[in-house]
Amino acid sequence: VQLQASGGGSVQPGGSLRLSCAASGTIFGINTMGWYRQAPGKQREMVATITSGGSTNYADSVKGRFTMSSDKAKNTVYLQMNSLKPEDTAVYYCNAEGVRTLKGVKDAWGQGTQVTVSS
Repeated sequence: VQLQASGGGSVQPGGSLRLSCAASGTIFGINTMGWYRQAPGKQREMVATITSGGSTNYADSVKGRFTMSSDKAKNTVYLQMNSLKPEDTAVYYCNAEGVRTLKGVKDAWGQGTQVTVSS
């Protein structure tokens, strides 16, 4: 299983970005996918998650500004980030838990994508 994240970049405060993460390989289903982020000198933290049933969970710091969605047919998730703040600056990582494959159930992390919010 491989996760390919894209969509990071630099934006001014108040701007928007959309991250995408596509899971590839022989996949029969994924329990939960999520976005995590890690700022310099800080621990990795959960940003948003979405279950196979479509239930979402958000960190308090991004509620009302970020929206996570999924396209199950494409094994792809998205993170629409609006009203970005400098404190959103971090490397964003995609995660998949409970990925059902031919070799059993696996978890996976994607490569990070940098998001920089600065004037």
